[in-house]
Amino acid sequence: MQVINVGLAPGEDIDGFWRRVAAVSADWLTVQDAPLRDAVLLLPFAQQLAPARRAFLARGGWLPVLSTTHSLASGLGPTPLAAPQQISGDAPVDALAADTLLAQQTWAQTLKREDPRAYRLALARLVETAHAFARAAGQRDPADRAAWFGAARRHLIDDPIGGTERALTWVALEWAASDDRAPATDALFRHRPSAWIALQAGGPDPLAQALLTRGDVPTLLLNADVDLDALAEPTAHVEEALCADFETLAQASAVAVLQHLAAGRAPVALIAQDRVVVRRVRALLGRQGVPLHDETGWTLATTPAASTLMALLRAALGGGAVDDWLAWLKLSAEPSAALEALEALCRRKRIRRAESLDAMDKLPAQALWQSRRQALAPLTSSGRRPLVQWLFELKRALGPEPLVGLEGGEGVLNALWLSRNPWPGSAHEAVLSDARLDGAGFLAWVGDVLEAGQFAPSDPGHAPVVITPLVRAMLRPFGALVLPGADADTLGRGGRSLSLLSDVDAAALGLPTQAQQREAEAQAFAQALRVPILTLLRCTRAGAEPLPASPLIERLAAAARRAGRESPLQPWVDERQPQAIAPQPVVRASVAASLLPAALSASAVESLRRCPYQFFSRHLLGLQDADELEAEVEKRDYGTWLHAVLHRFHTERQPGDVTAQLRAAAKAESVGLDEADFLPWHASFERLLPRYVLWLGGAELNGLAFADGELDRQCTPFDGALEALVLRGRIDRIDTTDEGQRVLLDYKTGSVASLKSKVAEPFEDTQMAVYALLMDAAPDLSAAYLALDDPGGVVTVEHPDVVATAEVLREGLQTDLLLMLQGEPLAALGEGSACEHCEARGLCRRDDWS
Repeated sequence: MQVINVGLAPGEDIDGFWRRVAAVSADWLTVQDAPLRDAVLLLPFAQQLAPARRAFLARGGWLPVLSTTHSLASGLGPTPLAAPQQISGDAPVDALAADTLLAQQTWAQTLKREDPRAYRLALARLVETAHAFARAAGQRDPADRAAWFGAARRHLIDDPIGGTERALTWVALEWAASDDRAPATDALFRHRPSAWIALQAGGPDPLAQALLTRGDVPTLLLNADVDLDALAEPTAHVEEALCADFETLAQASAVAVLQHLAAGRAPVALIAQDRVVVRRVRALLGRQGVPLHDETGWTLATTPAASTLMALLRAALGGGAVDDWLAWLKLSAEPSAALEALEALCRRKRIRRAESLDAMDKLPAQALWQSRRQALAPLTSSGRRPLVQWLFELKRALGPEPLVGLEGGEGVLNALWLSRNPWPGSAHEAVLSDARLDGAGFLAWVGDVLEAGQFAPSDPGHAPVVITPLVRAMLRPFGALVLPGADADTLGRGGRSLSLLSDVDAAALGLPTQAQQREAEAQAFAQALRVPILTLLRCTRAGAEPLPASPLIERLAAAARRAGRESPLQPWVDERQPQAIAPQPVVRASVAASLLPAALSASAVESLRRCPYQFFSRHLLGLQDADELEAEVEKRDYGTWLHAVLHRFHTERQPGDVTAQLRAAAKAESVGLDEADFLPWHASFERLLPRYVLWLGGAELNGLAFADGELDRQCTPFDGALEALVLRGRIDRIDTTDEGQRVLLDYKTGSVASLKSKVAEPFEDTQMAVYALLMDAAPDLSAAYLALDDPGGVVTVEHPDVVATAEVLREGLQTDLLLMLQGEPLAALGEGSACEHCEARGLCRRDDWS
């Protein structure tokens, strides 16, 4: 094998490099008396085919076969299909096959029983390692492959330390070794061109090296690698931008791309070193209408089609959670007022289970709900079934035009075998037919398939900006490269090692090591220094910690210092015009509102007294957070349930055992509720039972008797311009005394101390005053809070002289509401606890007041 160095030449651009490659290759073939048209020139990446072809066409005459190793292997013959239990290369399918392989391994089955999550992780690591062994075997000369597997076995025997990890490695090695198919790359070793020529850029290619060392035809290695540590004066103009935070980095990167385009340096490569930053840069460039082509793509799981399909499966297999069903309906059905009403109903009544909706009549969007429940019914049945049956039911649930019009739809259907059939007798057909999964297992498997799949958007054609990994930007005719994320955490750290093997093991077994991956990244970075301009951008801090530059940048600067030169890095110039912005202090928010709601509740009155701006946002604009349909039951749900239990007990009470009747009421109010969710509250209720029975007995001995409860009351307590304004509310309970007095009781599950503090300032207690107005505030009325959760027992906390308090409240409200009608501004107070949980805090800008 002959080696010719075709590294950097002073003042040479990318097109000049490819012309030199073409000339060197043609001259060498002439010396070897090998016909150019029958020779093969292997390139590292398919993206380099176009500039290479242009260079040979410029010379005139025949062209060699220009290809990559894998594309040439595919062109020489079809890839053999994997038979059952052979490695297919499809990670989710191979994970199911690996589960079958481990079925007879006692240690693996023990792990599966004791820690299912750890077992799933072990399967993923096993598949990852088996794929690595299979790739490494396919990169070797078929004549040397058996010897390589033998050497790998001897290494594992000589170093048996590792427990479960070593056992999984053994299974992975033998799984790869047992595959008797000839890899597709074996066709390369049977191929006989007039000569093999391989271009090396970004480090050695093991497969190309193996082809060149056979020596049965003339072979030439064109070494285009560049030593970064000896690169004192790069061809590129290298500029660096230091950014304070993520958003500054993204904006500066977008500006750098736009500046290059404005200077006529298209196409510009946007290097996807930090995918999170590049996603933001892509959005910023999209706002400017810049066409982009993304060569990296993204996982299928992030596409709209995958989101829709996973929403369907979570609805069907998520245990009947209403949240999952609403998410599916909103993604799959047209927006409608009925659907919004259905969601509002679920939130208002705290309905969490789909079965509860099934039992209800006259639902909003009832036809849609019933049709979707019926469509997904075959998927919701429990039990294990073959994977192929799951996929059949999923395809039927998706309907005749599945995922139509959704980005990524075709890729999702293809990845899940919903739009194609596996080849008879193949590994895919065997796994799909033989693997049996329950609902949770199928949901997890679909998630794995979508995470493993890649979606590449369509190429708009000759886009001025190309998003590509650093390694694929090598030797391409870009006018400029923009590389955001040139910091020590993102650039120059190399890839990760195999999870089951140390770097020492990987080196001994001939698998890629972290050191090799770091060196390959350094080679790719050195190749980036061939472009006219390289713009490096990085954050200077990661949170509170300083974030240094990439070690590759440090190596470049060190090479310049050793050669006695100044650092090649120049500061990036942001060409945006600075704008002077006059300070605009944020003052306390206020708004004039000449309208009032038709009715006020106790909570609305409380908002008005606590903060008029909060009242404006909540009760005039109607801006309130929607309740979440959470899986966990909150304390207010317990309070609502307890109110219903006590009301049922008192309205249906019969002579006899009070404790038994309370338990019966609790059981009746628990129908339809999730038993596991309410288990803690049932325990709380059992603690309350003896306390409440004791309090009730004492109250009744003192002449107190239940009269009514859960009363919806309203009144019109104002006069003049406010005479039509309604005050309304729901009163927990009214008792009477032997003297004919009425006692207004309000159940509370909070602390007694907070209630006593509340009534200590009776004019600040809005709730009881409003309830007194609803009861006409007659002299025969008294009021008290009934604290149910105090460890010492049920405690009555009286509100002193609630009738007088109610009259003062009425007069104050009359004055305030009249001023509001006259245009008095509703100011944000921003005091006390009113702001702590206020959803309007972002509107009044409380935290930004000057």
